[in-house]
Amino acid sequence: MSDGKTTSRRSPSAIILAGGQSSRMGEDKALIALHGVPLLRQICEVAQQCAAPVYVVTPWIERYQEVIPNDVRLIQEVPLPKETTPHGPLVGFAQGLAQVETDWVLLLACDLPQLQVAVLQDWVGRLETVPEEAIAFLPRHPKGWWEPLCGFYRRQCFPLLTDYIQQDKRSFQGWLAQHPVEELQVKERSLLFNCNTPDDLKEVNNRHQNEA
Repeated sequence: MSDGKTTSRRSPSAIILAGGQSSRMGEDKALIALHGVPLLRQICEVAQQCAAPVYVVTPWIERYQEVIPNDVRLIQEVPLPKETTPHGPLVGFAQGLAQVETDWVLLLACDLPQLQVAVLQDWVGRLETVPEEAIAFLPRHPKGWWEPLCGFYRRQCFPLLTDYIQQDKRSFQGWLAQHPVEELQVKERSLLFNCNTPDDLKEVNNRHQNEA
């Protein structure tokens, strides 16, 4: 394939969540530039190499529409009825998942600067080994909880997800604990590094300088 992108029917789609408040960073981390490229755009371009289509779910369509690649689709994240406070990533994921047509979807946070295309493509190749009863294929943190914002979900989990949200529950860990999840073995834990604070940003920049 000449553009290097994975676009077969059996490929996953991807959802990137860009709805956080970035309170610990003090500025919108999706727009922070690494090597001159906004972080959100970098995540989009990585996702495009192993998934199609790619969606960005955000409350701020106008803020990001000039940042993302032209062929990435924006989905307007909307408040739930009678809610005025931020509802968290689980609801944003559900609103994106409602648009998905592929069997699998890759879910990514917008603040994963260490993602590597080759590793994600390897993960995609493992999807066919996931047991049918598993609703997700996710890395597990060394302390035992799931890493929900860098992994794969079956589209068929959507009714389970909406039912959980309708019970006024918003915890990824609580939802995942109710259903079978297959563990995605990750050799290089740095891929899951989240850039949440100014100190995290300094660490990322230092890594890039050392690798240059």
